[in-house]
Amino acid sequence: MKLSVPSPGSGRSRSQARNQGFTLPEILIALTIFLFVIAAITSAHLFGLRMFQMTNNKLRVTQWARLTIENLADQIHGCNSVQVGNYATAGGFVGFLPGETNLGNSLLIIQQSANVTYTNIYFVNPTDQTFQRTDQSGNTVILASSVTNTLAFSVQDYTGNVQTNNGQTIHLMLEFYHPASYLQDADYYKLETSIKQRVMVQ
Repeated sequence: MKLSVPSPGSGRSRSQARNQGFTLPEILIALTIFLFVIAAITSAHLFGLRMFQMTNNKLRVTQWARLTIENLADQIHGCNSVQVGNYATAGGFVGFLPGETNLGNSLLIIQQSANVTYTNIYFVNPTDQTFQRTDQSGNTVILASSVTNTLAFSVQDYTGNVQTNNGQTIHLMLEFYHPASYLQDADYYKLETSIKQRVMVQ
């Protein structure tokens, strides 16, 4: 490597020529490249957080749906009586009369064991858009929130037609909407299943 030596009349010593720093254009170019690298790393990190949040929410909803359906199915399979109706926190459960369409916001499950009657009422509360369960003691538990549909329960036949008599096949449909939030887009979920009551042997 050949070093250029300044001429005697240039006014600069040899050490000054060797210790010369970066020029302003070189600093600006290096700074621009550095900023691009930082922006790319930040974007990749935010994208990873967003995907993690989406996956975590879907897994949480799937687990909740599985546990809720299993619990509800076990109660319907082993109950003595099940009835679709409408429920209000002030007036309680009101069933349908014969000939009325069995499509309402609640489900009454009655189980008798050792001369003791246990009741569970699942219902959608349109006031706060929650899906709740209450028992014979009045203990109420919120199972889900952000429920957009009110008429969640119905009695249907095998073709999906809503019946006018109190049948044994209960259809459940819940729709959820979660608004957009930080690092999470708005999302829509739908839970739909049919459960058939088993004949109780007395």
